[in-house]
Amino acid sequence: MAKNSAEKTKAANGAADAPPTPESLDQVRDILFGGQMRMVDSRLRGLEERLFQEQSALRNDFQRKLADLEVSVKKELAGQADRLKEERTKRVDDLKALAADFNEARKNLDRRQQQLEEAAGLADAELRDQLIKQGAALSAELAKTAQKISAELDRSTTALRTEKLDTTALATALTEMASRLTGNHRASGKGQARA
Repeated sequence: MAKNSAEKTKAANGAADAPPTPESLDQVRDILFGGQMRMVDSRLRGLEERLFQEQSALRNDFQRKLADLEVSVKKELAGQADRLKEERTKRVDDLKALAADFNEARKNLDRRQQQLEEAAGLADAELRDQLIKQGAALSAELAKTAQKISAELDRSTTALRTEKLDTTALATALTEMASRLTGNHRASGKGQARA
C-alpha cells in the first residue's frame, strides 16, 4: 500500500513534469477505479448470466407454449374435422331421408292419382249405368204411354164408330128414301093422272 501511495505521489509529481503514458494512465485508472471496475465487471457478468438464463427460460417457455399451442391447434383442427365429418354425414343422412320422403310422397301421389282415375272410371261407369237405366225407364214409360194413347185412340175410334152413322147404311137409307120418294112421286103422278 505504501508502494501504491509512493507511486501515486511520484505519479502526481511526474505528471507535472512529463506527459502521462498510456500505461501510467492504465495504472492510475486501475488504482482509482480498479475495485469499482471489477465490481462492475462482476455485476455485468452476473447480469449477462442472468440475461442468458432469462433468455433460456423465455426460449424454453416460448417453445413449451408454442408446443402447447400447436397441440391445442391440432386438437381443435381434429375436433373441427370430426364435427365437419359428423355434419357431412348428418347432411348426407338428411338428404337420403329427404329423398326417401320425396319418393314416398311421389308413390303416394301416384297411388292417389290411380285411385282417382279408378274412382272417376267407376263414377263414369255408374253414371253410364244410371243413364242407361233412366233411358230404359223412360223408354218403358214412353212405351206404356204409347200403349195407353194407342188404347185410348182405339177406344175413341171404336166409340166414334159406334156413335157415328154407318155411311153404307146411310147411303142405303138415303137410296131407299130416294127410291120411295121417287116411287111415291110416280105413284102420286099415276094417281093424279088417273084422276
